[in-house]
Amino acid sequence: MGLSEPLAAQDPEDASLRRGSWGGSFHDDFQPQPGEVVVHEHWGSSGFANTDLDFQLKQHGITHVVIVGLLANTCIEATARFAQELGYHVTLVRDATAALGPEMMHAAHELNGPTFAHAIVTTDEVTAAFKGAQS
Repeated sequence: MGLSEPLAAQDPEDASLRRGSWGGSFHDDFQPQPGEVVVHEHWGSSGFANTDLDFQLKQHGITHVVIVGLLANTCIEATARFAQELGYHVTLVRDATAALGPEMMHAAHELNGPTFAHAIVTTDEVTAAFKGAQS
């Protein structure tokens, strides 16, 4: 599942996510594929607020979410907290998450994350778990 299109920058001075810019578009390898579920765009910090994400996950019987992306201490944290409050099993992937500084990553994964995430793992660990689940 993915968002229908990249987020627009909320700060007009911040071009990192501006629609149509390099940071505001998905890499070709991550474009939605035919038959994949696409969740409508959100404009706040949480991927759940003002979207149909919870509805789509429940429609497909999804109970566990793995959350990666940016920014660790804003959007990732807000989405993960919301997911946990909705009853999902939440996994954060520390080396597939970005922040604007090391102190923000530390706060997101070491201080705040353990209060709502069921697991905080590495990409290798989550990849191995997915492979094990497919066997």
